[in-house]
Amino acid sequence: MTRIIGGAAKGRVLQVPKKGTRPTSDMVREALFSLLESQWGSLAGLAVLDLYAGSGALGLEAISRGASRAVLVEANRQAAAAAQNNQLQVLRGATAPVPTVKVIRAKVETWLAAHWPGERFDLVFLDPPYQLTSQALDQVLAALANSSLLANQASVVVERSSRTEPPTWPASWQVQEQRNYGETTIHLACAE
Repeated sequence: MTRIIGGAAKGRVLQVPKKGTRPTSDMVREALFSLLESQWGSLAGLAVLDLYAGSGALGLEAISRGASRAVLVEANRQAAAAAQNNQLQVLRGATAPVPTVKVIRAKVETWLAAHWPGERFDLVFLDPPYQLTSQALDQVLAALANSSLLANQASVVVERSSRTEPPTWPASWQVQEQRNYGETTIHLACAE
């Protein structure tokens, strides 16, 4: 069972499709958000982009912990529908100012290429399917770096199998952390 593990919506159960996604474990999410909160001090007011969102657990965890808005991008129809339902669950009973969550059903590469100007994100999650090749992930990171989506000093988090190569970060980004949690490795960089 996947649930929100911290913040205002702590304990709320998230819907996860029976197949097609690989939700981040509670242990990894707790460790990741502890790391992010030690870096940022608080997630209050941050704008979050969750690429390969699946059920939306990462982006919605950030909302529960104080982020002001999140965009969840997911291509799989069942996962996007689950993310849509989960956002309602997380936002239920939210007090003013109510955060905004937008679920977009699209391929990440297509969405990055078609992005309209004006949006900036402080925190970006990329949790692609483990079968996505390292080369394809590196192309997505390059597209993200070449977009206007990143706020100054944005944090970019990549979750991958511990058996895959680390991502090739864009040259202008500063690598900050790499932590292993069993089968999962979290990579963190700061976009300059």
